[in-house]
Amino acid sequence: MAELTTNPADAGFLRFRDDAPHDEPAVTLDAFLGQSNATAVRLEAGDDARALLPYLDRIALVEVSFPKFRDGRGYSSARVLREAGYEGELRAQGDVLVDQLLPMRRCGFDSFAPEAPIDQATAEAALSRYAHFYQRAADPVQPVWKLRHG
Repeated sequence: MAELTTNPADAGFLRFRDDAPHDEPAVTLDAFLGQSNATAVRLEAGDDARALLPYLDRIALVEVSFPKFRDGRGYSSARVLREAGYEGELRAQGDVLVDQLLPMRRCGFDSFAPEAPIDQATAEAALSRYAHFYQRAADPVQPVWKLRHG
């Protein structure tokens, strides 16, 4: 797994990828579908991530908006994209709280741009809180029942 990195110029930005961050601004889903050269897309809470499935091979960044921490539609978008084979950067942006980092990582997010900064030590503590999980997810972690019973 990639190491957690931060960008000093962007307070609170967290990233779990080894490649260089994508600098191109993300366009809306409608704008992306209407043009042919964008490599970064922003999904709003009501957008259907399945619209991106035919284009996954040319998208470097999908930024998923979380307008409110209690809006869970972005989790579904992440899982849809990862299960379809998307390997690019998947960024959660907006009202992202530290206690959401672990479930977001399990759904496939590998970078975070929260509105309120989260320091690296707090993020690492939140992400390492549990050693085992009961549910399957988009990540490669085996559920504890699978470890026990093969």
